[in-house]
Amino acid sequence: MRVRLTVNGHPRTADDVWPGESLLYVLRERLGLPGAKNACEQGECGSCTVRLDGDLVCACLVAAGQADGASVETVEGLRRGDELSPLQRAFHETGAVQCGFCTPGLLMAAGELLERLPRPSDADIREALSGNLCRCTGYEKILDAVRLAAARTATVPAAEPS
Repeated sequence: MRVRLTVNGHPRTADDVWPGESLLYVLRERLGLPGAKNACEQGECGSCTVRLDGDLVCACLVAAGQADGASVETVEGLRRGDELSPLQRAFHETGAVQCGFCTPGLLMAAGELLERLPRPSDADIREALSGNLCRCTGYEKILDAVRLAAARTATVPAAEPS
């Protein structure tokens, strides 16, 4: 079957997709987007997290045919030209990236959180990232990165009229 997607704002097509093929496989192997990682293949680790029509999903659990006609955002789409996004820069600057396997899913989950809640509490951050497992950092540097990105990108409220 043919699967047509809009990936990171660009129309993409994958041909000869078999019915049980995952969205993760299509993204990585057919479309050349290796950012989402293939780790548990059970939706438990979050390494393959992408946004499908705006919702966070584990791409390993989505059949490619289900995504036909959908919009998909991957970690590759966070970058703007040659520039890292503020969130990516914060992960780099705080040392939240170690082996890097969990990083794409964490970036996608944290990005969705910051869009929805520009000034999240620590509890909000922990909840948003609860579907993502990391074996290297111990999570504190990841929390620091999200806090830093939030501080840098949060909209300053307009001053009250006098």
